[in-house]
Amino acid sequence: MSWIRLLTLFQGVYYATAGLWPLLHMPSFLWMTGPKQDLWLVNTVGVLVAVIGSVLLLAGLRNAIRLEVRVLAAASAAGLGAIDFYYGLTGRIWPVYLLDGVAEAILLGLWIVLSFWRFGSGARLPHLLA
Repeated sequence: MSWIRLLTLFQGVYYATAGLWPLLHMPSFLWMTGPKQDLWLVNTVGVLVAVIGSVLLLAGLRNAIRLEVRVLAAASAAGLGAIDFYYGLTGRIWPVYLLDGVAEAILLGLWIVLSFWRFGSGARLPHLLA
């Protein structure tokens, strides 16, 4: 199994789990992440993150990780990570979100490395469209 496929499956499971958590058990989600004013917004973000995770899982299981899937995965990690760091560091949300920010940064870094460089072939050429 390729590293790209493993990354896609891992991020898919991570996002599907994180997205479904508030939908399935809001009290434990709030206990871990802090009180929220608008629970409808928590549910909306949960649905969207779970959908992204489901798309990544499906792509990974089918080994159909084309450019669109790579962009979805990397851009989602970049966006969610930026939000985690910005609002976590300004005190708007609980510091536990900084842990997710680190995870998102790692995911983004892996997408960048694995999408631009082939390993083991000696060639160091971008292969985004592969």
